[in-house]
Amino acid sequence: MSALPVFAYAQYLDYAAVLVFALTGALVASRAQLDLVGFAFIACLTAVGGGTLRDVVIQRDPVFWIGDPTYILIAVAAALVVFFTAHLVESRKRWLIWLDSFALAVAVPAGVAVALAMAQPPLIVVLMGIMTGCMGGLMRDVVVGEVPLVLHQGELYVSAAFAGALLAALLDGGGIDRVVALGACGLATWALRAGSLLFGWSLPVYKGRPPRA
Repeated sequence: MSALPVFAYAQYLDYAAVLVFALTGALVASRAQLDLVGFAFIACLTAVGGGTLRDVVIQRDPVFWIGDPTYILIAVAAALVVFFTAHLVESRKRWLIWLDSFALAVAVPAGVAVALAMAQPPLIVVLMGIMTGCMGGLMRDVVVGEVPLVLHQGELYVSAAFAGALLAALLDGGGIDRVVALGACGLATWALRAGSLLFGWSLPVYKGRPPRA
């Protein structure tokens, strides 16, 4: 086992996930042409949404950003940076997609780490990884009226989060060092998401027959 407790790694991962997800939230706010308060709101919602739901579900007390308001300050700072610099970015959609992929690859192991630190069973570990990685971005897109990246047809998103979280749970169950397991989780999540974006990797989608008249 690594020298640092798992909660310490979870905290570092949460910091990173909050920062990158806040940047994506602010980019979405710029596409929606919101004011500065709107930027901060969407950035904070995106940054802490998944982790908040995770902590509520597994009854972590206090919720991570209430216990440490620095997370909110990081999200607001990210919103300010994007508010004054977004006009310099040529393709905000492209930046959004790739930043979101990195955020997913950090947030999934963050959720896994919290669940492992709270001695949750493997199934809950996997679900908390998926929830932490996917729900903030889903909230962001729904609030601004965009089609959620999570639901883009055929793309690996939730599937990537599931694979990464499952890998971490299996490695931890096999006695592998948790730092290694979390690193493998993030790498697998990002590799699948990036492969979907670059090479069109996807799962089969349902194609039902048209309804009878």
